[in-house]
Amino acid sequence: MLSRTADSLFWFSRYVERADYLARVLEATIRLSSLPIRREDAENEWASALATAGCRADFDALYDWVSPAKVTRFLAFSKRNPTSIRNCLRIARRNARQVRTALTAEMWDTINTAWLELNKLDFDNMDASAMARFLEWVKEISLRVDGSGYRTMLRNDAYWFARLGIFVERADNTARILDVKYHVLLPEHVVVGGGLDYSQWAAILRAVSALTAYHHVYHESLKPMRIADLMLLNPKMPRSVASCYGAICANLDSLAEAYGRQGEAQRMARSMHNKLENARIEQIFETGLHEFCETVIAENVRLGAAISEQYLV
Repeated sequence: MLSRTADSLFWFSRYVERADYLARVLEATIRLSSLPIRREDAENEWASALATAGCRADFDALYDWVSPAKVTRFLAFSKRNPTSIRNCLRIARRNARQVRTALTAEMWDTINTAWLELNKLDFDNMDASAMARFLEWVKEISLRVDGSGYRTMLRNDAYWFARLGIFVERADNTARILDVKYHVLLPEHVVVGGGLDYSQWAAILRAVSALTAYHHVYHESLKPMRIADLMLLNPKMPRSVASCYGAICANLDSLAEAYGRQGEAQRMARSMHNKLENARIEQIFETGLHEFCETVIAENVRLGAAISEQYLV
């Protein structure tokens, strides 16, 4: 496979996954902002959405203060935000168009139709209910792309590069949302484990479709350590970092077998997977959840660079 084809498949999947993640972050923020909290805490919710999306600096370059309307528009529709949902779907569709012959008809129809429908939306006159429908629609598009790829693509290098993009992006997103929740989202004057904290954790679990899974696994009320364990270390949770790295290793190993060689990407992915398998959440909290999440994010960035150097350039 040509490196530019592999690159387009990889980034096509990453941008679809990123659009899904941003929709989930916005949905959680809207839900949290509706709670009866003080005004400055509400502002903290929207600032945390920017921090979770990793685009606070870009936002500050355009706006003087944080407001729900500004953050929502910036993350969802802004053409000046490189990673808005609109731009993520635009870039995903552009990459898909470059490799149409490597995708199945179902995958291309899903992303192309999504882009055409997106351009028909009236962003300037979208009320709260229309925004909720839009965010659900974005998540549905991601599910359709993911599902059509899983059910219709040949298990070859095109499939493995596309799956790599999903799981590299998802691992980064899960670590970011957990890190921001624990260290940014909860106001300093609010006690961890209080009523507000419970509502915030529940919203975050809903954002990653894990609230039901949490109760199935732990059979108890929401606790920060249990939630971190589910999102970081539980291999049965599809959006956990451990689950993502299991999938990353499997797809990289398939590529290594097909191409007859391994490289730095396989070694880095295997190392992080082993680290996650051997980690214990009690030790992570003792040494610092924030520091652990930062390490995961940094290692994930390095892995993305290694994959690019090994296969995509």
